[in-house]
Amino acid sequence: MVAQLETQSINSTLTLPYPVEGLVQVFTSSHRNFFTSVMAQSLRIAGQGTAVLIVQFLKGGIRQGQDRPIQLGQNLDWIRCDLPRCIDTPHLDDTENQALQKLWQYTQEVVCESKYSLVVLDELSLAINFGLIPETEVLAFL
Repeated sequence: MVAQLETQSINSTLTLPYPVEGLVQVFTSSHRNFFTSVMAQSLRIAGQGTAVLIVQFLKGGIRQGQDRPIQLGQNLDWIRCDLPRCIDTPHLDDTENQALQKLWQYTQEVVCESKYSLVVLDELSLAINFGLIPETEVLAFL
């Protein structure tokens, strides 16, 4: 599924109850190789000089939290949840939940600061489905 919402143009008859800045695209897929396509697109965009952030909410295991992003080229930062394991259950201990919430807060901050032109929020829907990040909070953020 692909959904897109962008800033309305002068000739548009669409009226929203609130202003929309920029572009929001939502991609979902049942295929495990979907992230490969997103990563390739992100690398291509970063290679053209656009600042890109990839956030993987449920991946861990390689000490790659927001304090230690992997930098792929000059314009692409890639962060994961700062945990020793990947999250595959809605049952987290306090330390794991704090790490996930810290990543979510950081993501919201950098988006509000307009630090990146493209932000990929990988596995966010799974975090919502697990009840780890409130859906209402995500919708208000988007």
